[in-house]
Amino acid sequence: MRAALEAHFLRRAWRVDTAGNAEEALGKFRPVKHPLIVTDIRMPGADGFTVMREARSLAPQTAVILLTAYGSVPDAVEAMKGGACDYLVKPVSFERLEQAAERILTQAQSLAQNHDRGNEDRTGEGLVGQSPLWRRALARARQAAASDADVLIEAESGTGKELVARLIHRLSPRRERAFVALNCAAFPESLLESELFGYSRGAFTGATMAKPGRFELANRGTLLLDEIGEMPLGLQPKLLRVLQEREFDRLGDTRPVRVDLRVISTTNRALAEMVREGKFRADLYYRLNVIALSLPPLRERKEDIRELAGHFVRLYAKPGRRLSLGEPFLTRLEHYSWPGNVRELANCVRRAVALAVGEEIGAEGLENLGDSVSRPSRAMSSGRAAVGEAAGVGHPPLDRDASIGDRLRPGVSLENMERRLFEMTLEANQGNRSRTAESLGVSLRTVRNKIRSYGLPARSSYGRD
Repeated sequence: MRAALEAHFLRRAWRVDTAGNAEEALGKFRPVKHPLIVTDIRMPGADGFTVMREARSLAPQTAVILLTAYGSVPDAVEAMKGGACDYLVKPVSFERLEQAAERILTQAQSLAQNHDRGNEDRTGEGLVGQSPLWRRALARARQAAASDADVLIEAESGTGKELVARLIHRLSPRRERAFVALNCAAFPESLLESELFGYSRGAFTGATMAKPGRFELANRGTLLLDEIGEMPLGLQPKLLRVLQEREFDRLGDTRPVRVDLRVISTTNRALAEMVREGKFRADLYYRLNVIALSLPPLRERKEDIRELAGHFVRLYAKPGRRLSLGEPFLTRLEHYSWPGNVRELANCVRRAVALAVGEEIGAEGLENLGDSVSRPSRAMSSGRAAVGEAAGVGHPPLDRDASIGDRLRPGVSLENMERRLFEMTLEANQGNRSRTAESLGVSLRTVRNKIRSYGLPARSSYGRD
């Protein structure tokens, strides 16, 4: 699995170091302070918590993602208290791990850029702009942070909803506790319920150990429910109960779990309209919408475009490289409508920085403006690295004479590597597509599409479900 992860990130242009145990990992970390560590918890010798503590004592800004096949509430709590940026239960899909890593590193780079510029106001890091609409939105966010009420942020995609949610957490009395995020659109309904509430051992077939849910992980801290408009109607009554009673039941358990947390929800959909159409519960909407907050789209705050563009140049340019934005480039930025908002602007500047030849980015850097609307770039900035040990997930090999490392070595194409991983997981689950989707952390539709596109055998070829 470690070899597969290394191959995946290398193909995404990340700089990667790997290690088979804590001692080896820290030995590589001491001379080169990697900005991100991805580590298993249970390893030969010292565990992942030791790696996290030692690394953060040497470099406090280092981000840590902990992986484990033995999810437990005490481990999750210790991970968050120890400063882990994320805690993921294996098996974890490559895409989910990469999304977590990119989100964490982008935020870390933004913090570093603001620190380098001597920014005294550290409470709005990454939230660039001085337009009246934007300053009004941030002022309301700061007011919301002072209370403990739940917050609903409604805005278009790409406007910075999660950044504002994190700002509210950083300014709140809960700032020293965990900030836990969940994208409601990223999971099918069956998986979303277990992600929210967790489950007990034996709750369903394959639940060989207990797993804490996001509500439990966020206890005494803040829970972000991203894209709350995608919450299935069947789960909305259960969510309403947690918001009202601050308690819930794990799947397979009858003992209620009490939590003390603040919930921040975000959506790019008009929830009031969804309520009128019967697509969202009115009582849940009113319970989420204690403090309402809206963010302006970029087309309504064009006076911030130059400052934002400059911020992204500093964020994405290689250290030590002198790069400026030419007036023709900036003028074209200001005359574009930005349907993908700040996210699209960031992608546009990132592409221009990557393709820039001289010290100034001219209008030629906008040759394909509009081609990447709302599509996050896969390009990784230099200097990013991951180090750690990721144990295999126990799937039976297809080639009994080859190791996982050989079968998923860096020389294998990404498509072949992904195909083999899907086939291995299908075989391990006797062809059951639902269990395969849960094992890989993807939707059932994705599994069906992959089976079709890769021409994998039918379920009957693997034996009984």
